[in-house]
Amino acid sequence: MAFFIGKDREARRAYGFDEISLVPSLVTVNPDEVDVTTKIGSAALKIPIIASAMDGVVDVTFAVEMGKCGGVAVLNSEGVQTRYKNPEEVLKKIVLAKPEEVTNLLQQIYREPIKEELLSKRIEQIKKGGALAAISAIPKRAERFSEIAMEAGADLFIIQSTVTSVRHDSTKYASVDFSKICKKVRKKMPVIIGNCVTYSAALALMETGASGILVGIGPGAACTSRGVLGVGVPQVTSIVDCAAARDFYLKKFGRYVSIIADGGMVTSGDICKAFSSGADAVMIGSGLAKAVEAPGKGFHWGMAMPDRYLPRGTRIWVGTTALLREILLGPANVDDGTQNLVGALRVSMGTLGAHNIKEMQLVEIIIAPDIKSEGKVYQKAQKLGMGK
Repeated sequence: MAFFIGKDREARRAYGFDEISLVPSLVTVNPDEVDVTTKIGSAALKIPIIASAMDGVVDVTFAVEMGKCGGVAVLNSEGVQTRYKNPEEVLKKIVLAKPEEVTNLLQQIYREPIKEELLSKRIEQIKKGGALAAISAIPKRAERFSEIAMEAGADLFIIQSTVTSVRHDSTKYASVDFSKICKKVRKKMPVIIGNCVTYSAALALMETGASGILVGIGPGAACTSRGVLGVGVPQVTSIVDCAAARDFYLKKFGRYVSIIADGGMVTSGDICKAFSSGADAVMIGSGLAKAVEAPGKGFHWGMAMPDRYLPRGTRIWVGTTALLREILLGPANVDDGTQNLVGALRVSMGTLGAHNIKEMQLVEIIIAPDIKSEGKVYQKAQKLGMGK
């Protein structure tokens, strides 16, 4: 539905996670018997959770542990892991930096050239640990880095930027040919492209041959794009629209392209809402940055923060709360929905009568902007549970 925000100027109403709620069905399912597996191209995941390619979240050790838990962690091919032989020393400087110093420090740290041999080494280390190796790169480096990733045996390749489009107009440089990259590497590893938030943009990216599309512009806890650029669409509407593009594309071409909700999910309830909106998997940063294994040691910062001209991120303190396995698979030792994410998803699916992720995408949704505060006056006053 469109509204007029002024004379002859229409604006569409969009919705975020806090504005909707999920409605139980006539049937319930044993949570232990629901199927939470998902696929992105040829890559099969036991749990539908992906760790985002941020230096405060993913290193080799974290990626291996994420794989043991059934998910996959994406390593930033342009982060400290590929710029420095001993990234631990650099990460320590970032963690210890004062708030007023951290932006300039990151800009300096990320000026160090990327070393291609380190990218290959990190992929090999992750594979040796028994986990799927997933690598991300910005569009301008995607063609070269996809070749390196393919040769090193990577399982997933992600082409990611704040806003990604098939058509990019410039008189100073040639635009990236996503179709060429997908055609070249997709037989050996699926390609995921993002980020986008609209039906038309998602459909255009699917037509390049991508196996998955990242959905979300600016909702991440450490991202400031919405404030700096004024750009973004609330996640529920973004996921619903892009999922509609996926379904149309499947019907027309017979190929399924996974929708991956990227960012904005603070609690397990948000994750459940992302799947009900149409997601096939979710990508999480801040929620996993709280893990003991996370290299940021309780700090989390956005991928665009080190930009030397226009930083679009900030370093935030999320704390260290539990082992990665406990955050993903439980048991939870807190009452705020930030641990045992998969367990919560299972219970939600069982409550909603969804046997698998595809059925979860079809559950009834209502608009309920006050649902999280209704009857929660004591929790809010005492800062417990949903009142934190």
